[in-house]
Amino acid sequence: MSSATITSTRAAKSSRSAVKTDAVLAAAQDVARAALEEITEPDSIGQYIGSAMIAERLATHYFLCTSPGYRGWAWAVTVARVPRGKVATVCETNLVPGPDALLSPPWVPYADRLAPGDLGPGDVLPKVEDDPNLEFGFEQTGDDNVDQLAIWELGLGRVRVLSRQGRNAAAERWYAGDGGPRAEIALRSTAECRSCGYFVPMPGALRAVFGVCANEWSPSDGRVVALTHGCGAHSETDVASPAPEPIGRPIIDDNRLDLVD
Repeated sequence: MSSATITSTRAAKSSRSAVKTDAVLAAAQDVARAALEEITEPDSIGQYIGSAMIAERLATHYFLCTSPGYRGWAWAVTVARVPRGKVATVCETNLVPGPDALLSPPWVPYADRLAPGDLGPGDVLPKVEDDPNLEFGFEQTGDDNVDQLAIWELGLGRVRVLSRQGRNAAAERWYAGDGGPRAEIALRSTAECRSCGYFVPMPGALRAVFGVCANEWSPSDGRVVALTHGCGAHSETDVASPAPEPIGRPIIDDNRLDLVD
């Protein structure tokens, strides 16, 4: 880290605000180093980098940090003086990162950190008000004459239902997953789920592509599968029965007696 690395940004800010260099504060290098020696080990304070004016009668001095694990960091000591004062006073000391400093990853909100499969028993996901995968549905009014058709057709009574984007995302995920036609078990099968008696069609907009397997012998039992998926537990497939092999002579001859002493 060069002397211009950290101070260049400070200097750019100072030039925009036309803050003149304060001779008293600029000469307070020893005051700044003494302040650091009160809060940290002296051998963790490296060479002096430089200073930058932050505001009128307010400046910051920078020293390299030589502590293990803080490569690319610098000690920063902010000093100030009162109007017409001739003595610099330490305001604060802290560590600041340089451009090549090791930093922790950016903080990600809890709702954005979760991934599919992370939810366990007792866990509750935060509600997403503007979920692009959902759109508002129709709520029950309590009048059977009004609600009956809507509930029968769309399975309503819910505040929100899948949007087109949500349906497409689910369809793409399922089709490319273990229940799709490209799964290894499907590629090795001789018949598709569409012709299996255990295939339960899915109601709604996804009916034309997906259903649910109801065969307890299938690895897909209770899971969403594509019509073009398949497995060896298909209801209409069978294994070839081996042909009987002729036997030259009986294994046991009832017409022959063996004499035993």
